[in-house]
Amino acid sequence: MLTIQIIIVAFTLFALSRTVSRFREGSLTVAWLVLWSAIWVAVAVAALLPQTTSWFARLIGVGRGVDAVIYLSIIVLFYLVFRVFLRLQKIDHDITLVVRELGLRRSSLKTGKEEGA
Repeated sequence: MLTIQIIIVAFTLFALSRTVSRFREGSLTVAWLVLWSAIWVAVAVAALLPQTTSWFARLIGVGRGVDAVIYLSIIVLFYLVFRVFLRLQKIDHDITLVVRELGLRRSSLKTGKEEGA
């Protein structure tokens, strides 16, 4: 076994353990647990059995296994960036609503005090 294979497998085991612990804490849903677990297992399999990437490349019509992995990784990264962008947009919208509500409440409190004085 090559040193890089040992490093990758060790990292995937660490990442898999963190994924399971996040699920147990309630930070991940079952769907995300399954997705991330599948990703980490696929990374470990690709590290231990590099010929699987060649099989995958032939399956999708790409020349080399490493190219297929890179293309797939880029697609996954773009999707995850898109999800983060959507989440940030929602958070920004929610913060705007909360600040507006707080401003309206403070404004009505000030107006109420001035009328009673």
